[in-house]
Amino acid sequence: MRIVIAEDSVLLREGLTRLLVDEGHEVQGVPTADALVAALDQPATPLPDLVVTDVRMPPTHTDEGLRAAVHLRSVHPRLPVLVLSQYVEQRYAAELFAGDVRGLGYLLKDRVADVDELLGALARIASGGTVIDPEVVAQIFARTRSTGLEHLTPREREVLALMAEGRSNAAVAERLVVGLPAVEKHVTSILAKLGLPPDADDHRRVLAVLRWLEHGTAQDPSNGAPR
Repeated sequence: MRIVIAEDSVLLREGLTRLLVDEGHEVQGVPTADALVAALDQPATPLPDLVVTDVRMPPTHTDEGLRAAVHLRSVHPRLPVLVLSQYVEQRYAAELFAGDVRGLGYLLKDRVADVDELLGALARIASGGTVIDPEVVAQIFARTRSTGLEHLTPREREVLALMAEGRSNAAVAERLVVGLPAVEKHVTSILAKLGLPPDADDHRRVLAVLRWLEHGTAQDPSNGAPR
């Protein structure tokens, strides 16, 4: 794959580059969000197979990388993008996932357990999958108000977080070590409590969940404050 990495930390950028090059990928590293957008705005150069970007980058170190990701997906809707950061920026995260969620991911750096996990996530996103750290979903959940979330049981919250990662019912059952019928029952209950119709397409399920999250965070005037 051809991968573009936007990361202002030289050590992390070079470390990721070496890791991916060793795996046989072609990698271009850039230090700022502006450089990322410029690198993809070359008519003679084909789009990369995947973009990996941090959230907080120069010059203000707030949300430049995530805003760049939102912009790039608006211009290139099929461009696979992984946000890899230490931070969850709720407003732009909700905006990023408000459209087609295929080929999108948001992982927290300190929660990536090993190299194989990261490589697997990159491959899944590049092939059109969706990968979202449950902690990212949980932090957005925490900002929602009066959306039906308060009616969910603890187990339903776990199932919903895994749904938002793009997992199928079977994958959720495997992760939680429960039977498939139990997961199907939880999903039906979740969708009913949130007013979201059930759908056989996992991507549409993720989209429905994240649109609901966006609606909830949009009502919070403090939404978007750095954490």
